[in-house]
Amino acid sequence: MNDESQNKMGTPTPEELREQVERTRDELGQTVEALAAKADIKAQAKGKAEAVKEQAAEKTAAVKAQAAEKTGTVKAQAAEKAAAVKEQAAVKAASASGQIREKTGQAAELVKDRTPDAVLEKTAQAAAQVRESAARAGQYAADRTPDPLLEKAGRAATAARANRVPLIAGGALLITFLLVRRSRGRNR
Repeated sequence: MNDESQNKMGTPTPEELREQVERTRDELGQTVEALAAKADIKAQAKGKAEAVKEQAAEKTAAVKAQAAEKTGTVKAQAAEKAAAVKEQAAVKAASASGQIREKTGQAAELVKDRTPDAVLEKTAQAAAQVRESAARAGQYAADRTPDPLLEKAGRAATAARANRVPLIAGGALLITFLLVRRSRGRNR
């Protein structure tokens, strides 16, 4: 039997044996490297720490984004509610102001209706005297008052003229009250 016949029967040739040994060495080397990598706990811990760090950074960024979004939403809602409350307050203030003006007008009319003519005449005379005295005092003050102060006083007078009815009604009520009190004092 020669070498070729032995090779055909199943015995490997030296070349095949070398290749098989080489493959086995490569496989053994890869297995050893894998085992060494598994045995290197420090490297595994470092890898896991980096992975956890990455996950934490991603979650932190996501939470920050959500918080910023919610903060923006809350701010917008608060601004809307503040505007609505402000509008409601303005409406209620206007309504209350209108009611006060109406009731003051009614009270002034009632006082005027129930006040005797003699009192109304005295009130008119007193009002005329007050107007004359006020005009003289105003002229005197205007002659001696600096211009900036005159401008401010003019604005105040304009505001008083705009609310003349409540002021007159209040004055009439005060005079009526004083006259009634005075007359009660005399009757006792």
